Amino acid sequence: MKFVFYEQAGEGSFELKDELFKYLFRTRRHKEGELLFFRNPSEPSRLYSYKVASISSRQALLELVRSETLEVVASRSLHLLWCIIDPKEIERVFPTLCEMGVSKISFIYCERSQRSYKLDMPRLRRLEISAMQQCGRSSFMELEVLGSLDEAFGLYDEVVAFDFGGESASDLRDLKRVLVGCEGGFSGSERELFSKIVSFDTPLILRSQSAVLAVASKVLL
Repeated sequence: MKFVFYEQAGEGSFELKDELFKYLFRTRRHKEGELLFFRNPSEPSRLYSYKVASISSRQALLELVRSETLEVVASRSLHLLWCIIDPKEIERVFPTLCEMGVSKISFIYCERSQRSYKLDMPRLRRLEISAMQQCGRSSFMELEVLGSLDEAFGLYDEVVAFDFGGESASDLRDLKRVLVGCEGGFSGSERELFSKIVSFDTPLILRSQSAVLAVASKVLL
């Protein structure tokens, strides 16, 4: 774990109790005198270093040693436009997208998305926070939900669609905004919106979540 998000980060000192105390001092076994690193979710670009001043049976006292602006971000930017699939499948790969450095995700109800699917945005944020603490990332992804591809294309230009039959793309590093469909793919009317389509040189069919991970890795890693 690279740091911990904590709302009191930035204060001269504070006491850790309850679950976070148990995790840091019972599970991870940090000791008195060690340095622990925190970020405040309201200002994630700033890193705070705290020394463990004392530890009792139920709490620990931490004292601020250093405060610095330290941004840890991907070297490239990627905005994913992702047609909504089963939220459980989205949640499985969401932390990995955060770790890869995806900057923004627009979840879109495409024509073949099931309208009964509802995303739990607070849960996605919790998954993101956990991923950020592990990988060291200092910026949250931008997240939004859009009602249709028409709405998405009205908001954003230079969208490259990932779909079968497109230009074989061995190098995607210059792409900034990529659209990935849901299970069942895009409808005919949706495909008419595309000015550019890319695909991978494979005869195998990728699931939507697999395609999203593959695109993100090709662009960012």
